[in-house]
Amino acid sequence: MSDAYTPKPEHKFTFGLWTTANPGRDPFGEPTRPALDPVENIRKMAEIGAYGFNFHDNDLIPFGSSAKERDRIVKDAKKVMKDTGIVCSMATTNLFGHPVFKDGAFTSNDTRVRAYAIQKTMHAIDLGVEMGAKIYVFWGGREGAEVDLAKDPVESMKRMREAMNFLTHYVKDQGYDLKFALEAKPNEPRGDIYLATTGNMLAFIETLDHKEMVGVNPEYAHETMAGLNFSHHVAQAIECGKLFHVDLNGQKMGRFDQDLRFGSEDLKGNLLLVRLLENRSYTGPRHFDAHAYRTEDSDGVWDFARGCMRTYLILKEKARQIDDDVEIRALLKEIRNDDEQYQSLIEAHDADGFEKLKRAKLNPDELAKRPLRYERLDQLLQEIILGVRG
Repeated sequence: MSDAYTPKPEHKFTFGLWTTANPGRDPFGEPTRPALDPVENIRKMAEIGAYGFNFHDNDLIPFGSSAKERDRIVKDAKKVMKDTGIVCSMATTNLFGHPVFKDGAFTSNDTRVRAYAIQKTMHAIDLGVEMGAKIYVFWGGREGAEVDLAKDPVESMKRMREAMNFLTHYVKDQGYDLKFALEAKPNEPRGDIYLATTGNMLAFIETLDHKEMVGVNPEYAHETMAGLNFSHHVAQAIECGKLFHVDLNGQKMGRFDQDLRFGSEDLKGNLLLVRLLENRSYTGPRHFDAHAYRTEDSDGVWDFARGCMRTYLILKEKARQIDDDVEIRALLKEIRNDDEQYQSLIEAHDADGFEKLKRAKLNPDELAKRPLRYERLDQLLQEIILGVRG
């Protein structure tokens, strides 16, 4: 394997404990590989070059564990972290697995369930901070409906806001150095999930008490399931200063949530995504929220994990090739056709600028004649992807 594509901690590649520990179970079949101990999982991630690991509370501490058992697991995990240098980069709460959340956690119609969900999250936040996490992700997998008459969507938004406000206040009261990242998904496991896209989340954040500490965690599969362009949603989050975390995987459009190996689908889209993250100086984790095919044994899981990181580094190299390509750079300059005079009028925002732009001699028929060489540009991109352009 080329050293250029060997992952190192400085690349900030991370995996969730739930990703590499996925036993190959699906809705139609039983597990195809044995369960993986969480502490050993962390050790193995470090061995293959990962920067960090992430976890739901119950990925690390099994549901119903005693305080003594919890402390033992935490101690063992911290020892591995100290021995290997791997960090805990993000934590989250499982608010979807237990039957108590069958009709939602923060949006449940039962006040006691909502209170329990917040209580569980408080404990999970404490655990995440204890492990060193700086980012806390919220994915509302059960926050939705199949029977819309049963749940008032306006009231549900208020309940979501109530929970997020409570928890941001809790974090501030505890003095934790922690940011929240909200993760959108359109459906599955619910028929329809509230706050279905990254754009929905960005709008929702603006209504919170402490919006400055809340951003987003877009996931490639979730936006692609809805037929959307993932890079556009990531770009909006970047432009808003709200890209706190990102989930990378593979997904075929219009399918169930597949969580395939990163880069295994839509190489062009993934190349442009990597270019966006790298060129816009995203400094957060490159998190792979995916899992190995059900056909794999335990060794195959680590082939999958290495593949995610290797593909990212290959695409990163190709992104640099795009930016260094003389013909591509010339085409992009031609396509942009920057005009400082008119740009200054667009930016004026005063009476003089308004009047000058209203009187400007701009002929739409003449402007429409200018060709845009997108065919050539896209062909050059394809040749870089195919490895035939030096």
